[in-house]
Amino acid sequence: MNLYSINCGYFKLDGGAMFGVVPKTIWNKLIPADENNMCSWALRSLLIEEEGRLILVDTGMGDKQSGKFFGHYYLHGDDSLDKNLAAHGFHRNDITDVFLTHLHFDHCGGAIWYHGDKLVPAFKNATFWSNADHWKWATEPNPREKASFLKENILPIEESGQLKFINDRKPSEGHLDTAVFSQNIKIRFVNGHTEAMMLPQLAYRNRTIVYMADLLPSYAHIPLPYVMGYDTRPLISMNEKELFLKEALENDYVLFFEHDAAHECCTLQQTEKGIRPKEFFKLADL
Repeated sequence: MNLYSINCGYFKLDGGAMFGVVPKTIWNKLIPADENNMCSWALRSLLIEEEGRLILVDTGMGDKQSGKFFGHYYLHGDDSLDKNLAAHGFHRNDITDVFLTHLHFDHCGGAIWYHGDKLVPAFKNATFWSNADHWKWATEPNPREKASFLKENILPIEESGQLKFINDRKPSEGHLDTAVFSQNIKIRFVNGHTEAMMLPQLAYRNRTIVYMADLLPSYAHIPLPYVMGYDTRPLISMNEKELFLKEALENDYVLFFEHDAAHECCTLQQTEKGIRPKEFFKLADL
C-alpha cells in the first residue's frame, strides 16, 4: 500500500461556525481568523494505492458551482486535485474507487462535473462508495443540512450506475461501528456531524492511520467541547470524539486531517488538560 496526500485547495469558513460554543478569544489563538472572522481550511483528500486499486477519499468542492456560490467560500491557493494527482504520476482516469466520507459539498463536490451541458462523474472509471443510511439522509435532507447537500453533487452519481453502498456495518458497544472495505482498510461510522459519516482506518507500515473527515476537522478540534456549529447532534459528536480519542491514544493512531490548513497528521498524548496533540508531521514522513 502507498498513501498520498492530495490537497484540492483552501477555502474559508466562519470561525464561530467551526467552533460552536467555544469563545473566539480561545479558538482564535489556535486557528486565527481574518478581519471578517473567516478562517482558512484545507480541502485535503487521501489517495490510496492498494493491490491494483487507486482509491480517492473525498474530492473537495470541485469547480462547477457559480461564482456567487464560491464567493461565499473564498477559494485560494495554487493547489488542485488534478495538479497534485499529476505530481504523484496519476490522472483522474486512473482512479478506480471514490470513497465519499459524506455528501456535504466540500467533500463530494469534485465528484461530478459538466460534460457539455450534462452533469456526469468526474472519475469515469471509478466506483463511488457511500452507504444507504447516509444516502437517504442526503437525498431527503433536513432543513439544517439542506444547503450542504446539493442535488447536483449527489444525484448524478446514482444516475451514472457507478454508485455502490457499503452495507456490512457492525454495531460495537462502547466503540464506533465498523465495516470492512478491503484487507487493509476498515471503516468507522459516526453520527454526530451527519448521519453515518464514514472514516477510513488504514493499516499502513505497522501504523494505524485514520482519515478524520469532520469528526475532527483540525487539530484544534481535539478538545471534547470544540464541536462545530455545523454538527447536527453535538452531544453525540462529543461522545464519539471521546470514544475515538481514547482508542487512538491507547493504540498510537495517526490522525490525518482533511481540513487543517497547517497540519496533515498528528499523534496524541495524555496531558493534565486531557488528550492533546503530541507530534505533527506530514503523511510522507511516515
